[in-house]
Amino acid sequence: MPLPRVARVLLWLLGAVLLLALSFSAATWWYLHPAVNRINGVVYGQRHGQPLAIDVLRPESPNGRGVLVMASGSWKSSGPGRFDLWIAAPLLRRGYTVFAVYHLSQPKASVPEIVADVNRAVRFIRHHAREYGIDPARLGVTGGSSGGHLSLMLATRGGPGPADAADPVDRESSAVQAVACFFPPTDFLNYGTAGEDAVGVGILKNYKPAFGPEADTPEGRQKLGKEISPIYFITAKMPPTLIIHGDADKLVPIQQAESFVKRATEAGAKAKLIVKPGAAHGWKDREPDLAAMADWFDEHLRGTKK
Repeated sequence: MPLPRVARVLLWLLGAVLLLALSFSAATWWYLHPAVNRINGVVYGQRHGQPLAIDVLRPESPNGRGVLVMASGSWKSSGPGRFDLWIAAPLLRRGYTVFAVYHLSQPKASVPEIVADVNRAVRFIRHHAREYGIDPARLGVTGGSSGGHLSLMLATRGGPGPADAADPVDRESSAVQAVACFFPPTDFLNYGTAGEDAVGVGILKNYKPAFGPEADTPEGRQKLGKEISPIYFITAKMPPTLIIHGDADKLVPIQQAESFVKRATEAGAKAKLIVKPGAAHGWKDREPDLAAMADWFDEHLRGTKK
């Protein structure tokens, strides 16, 4: 018995909707999984006898610029080969060569040691820029949470290595030319409110092992807190910096981003804050924010295509 006309129309509409949904899903999957030449586990140094590595992801049509992604959360880092491609999809689609930087996780390494190691990673990548097909003067860095903190430490403290270093890698500069990061701690001595100590205490008490034995005393926390807080090293020469932060973040209060951007702007540096209303520490549907990150690098890492 033939279906009534209305039923046939409804079935046709349902089929069209399903087809559109499948097409959209397929297109999204395709976009988030660009074709790359990937080399996992390139060793750039060592810490406490353990190798430190990066994954190198080269797009099909490289633009001669590089972006380091700090593969770090809670100052913990997974092993090589575990970097999720979708995080870097907007960068790879635009031709950036991406370097996923891993470090030894806390408590095996302290925050100061991790900072030193990611500086080494920048030096290593710059030293090998020619073989990676990138301009050593066009390096950006990104990351979220502790990865954002490490990005800002590079932004504010990265610089030339010792000219007399035995290893030529260590003579290279660890400076970066642009930063776009997400919800980073910036001032451990004024964490959320003025005078709030978070060096392994207070809001960050669960992260005490990351700060090492210096966090055992108030005096030690004051010294260490200043040393590892990027806000105290802002200068007018700091690279252009974008921070994207949710205003409902309880772990890393948005005050951290607001204070950093305010001080950087007052110092004469270029800094911008994008506030995500209602967002906590991380949020779903980050694709528009990853696109904003890529836009920032497009603007501030301009250079001749290699």
